[in-house]
Order: sequence, then structure tokens, then C-alpha cells
Amino acid sequence: MTEEGPVLVEEVNGVLVITINRPQARNSINTVTAQAIGAAMDSLDQRPDLTAGVITGAGGTFCAGMDLKAFLAGERPSIPVRGFAGIVEKPSDKPLIAAVEGYALAGGFEIALACDIIVAADNARFGLPEVKRGLVAAGGGLMRLPTRVPYHLAMEWALTGDMIEADQAHRASLVTHLTTPGGALPRAMEIAGRIAANGPLAVRATKQILDQSRDWSNSTMFTKQREISEPVRASEDAKEGALAFTEKREPRWKGR
Repeated sequence: MTEEGPVLVEEVNGVLVITINRPQARNSINTVTAQAIGAAMDSLDQRPDLTAGVITGAGGTFCAGMDLKAFLAGERPSIPVRGFAGIVEKPSDKPLIAAVEGYALAGGFEIALACDIIVAADNARFGLPEVKRGLVAAGGGLMRLPTRVPYHLAMEWALTGDMIEADQAHRASLVTHLTTPGGALPRAMEIAGRIAANGPLAVRATKQILDQSRDWSNSTMFTKQREISEPVRASEDAKEGALAFTEKREPRWKGR
């Protein structure tokens, strides 16, 4: 693990753990933090030995959003292609799990919404409070939230800007797993470990199909799916998976 800086990065058995490390600023995002998260996303995408990622925050807070002091100083905590926080416009192509303790507000909530699975401690709180400040939540929250919870609930949360308690988010299925305080990261790592045990090419293609198929028409969806799935079917890993099953052993993935 990198030992200092605004973002800590650690590799654990095929999982890249990304920790926003600005607890003195409630892990708010400034430019250098956005650049570091974006670099971690690039590494996760490019390295065949990494299958999944987990993003969390240090010091009992996930992320309080944009660093307003940095903003007032003229910073824009966004990078080309990946956008705010180095993640909201283009997350990793591989599965991402958010492990949330404490606050995930404004841009912090939008970081969590850019992930594929959200695990939260029961003391976590979510929210898009931008309307309370005369602003618009423009980091993907307004577009992603209605795909994660019922439309009318997303409307209420976004238009009021009110805080969302962890148990309410869990009842709405926004949060997949609820833990005691301090338990979000261990639970997220357990889930990420189960993902990373699978064929890396198959995992990446599965996420791609789940992400993209919402925009496919009925007449083209199987053609588009084949374009993604057939290269995996023809891979060395597919043969290894079948062979390992017949030999009653764990597969040895090569990512090709």
C-alpha cells in the first residue's frame, strides 16, 4: 500500500483497494485527489492481474463531496475523460464496490453511485444536498439514482436534498449489504474476493453487458451480446474453466 498522499492504493488477491485519505477534510475531493483516483482507475483497467476494485474513505467518512476551499481557490476537481473525482463520468470497466462509513454526500454520493455495489455501515448517510445550496448535482447522481431506486423515491431525495439514512437506503436496495460500524470494508472485500475468484475476462464482459444492454434494442441485443461474449468463449480461460471443472480443481486463470 502507498503509505501517504490523498489516496492510498493496495492490491489484495486481484482486488485493488482505493482509500480516499483526506480525513481532516472529510475526504472531500480536490484536484490532486481526483487525479490520484483516476490513476487508480487506469491501473485497474489496464492490469490483467486485477479483477475488481473497492473504494472507501479513511477516518470513518466515505466522502463529503467537492473540496469547497479548493473550489474557491480556483480548482476544478475533475480530470479529462473520467470527470469529477476521476471516476463519475467513466468508472472502471471492471467491477467496483463502494465501502461506505459515515457521510457519502453530494459528490461523495455520486462516487458511490458510480460503483456497481454499495456496502454501508449502519451509521452511513447519503444525500444530494446541492439544491439546498442553489446548485445541481451534476456528477452523475441525477442520472444514476433513478436507475438504482424507484423513480418517485429518487425524485424526493434529489428535490429535497434531504439526508438518507443507511437503513432507508438498504430498504430501497440502493445499499446491497448493511454492516455494523467498521464492517463496511471487510464485507466489501469479501464480496470483491468472490468476484476476483472468477474468470477475469468473463467478469469484465459480464459487467460490460449489464452496463450497456440498457441501451440495446430488442432487435440488436443478442448480436451486441455476442460481440462481447464470443471472444471470452474462445479464450484460454474458458477452456481452463471447463478443464478445472472436469478435474475437480480450482481454475488457474491467465486473463487470456
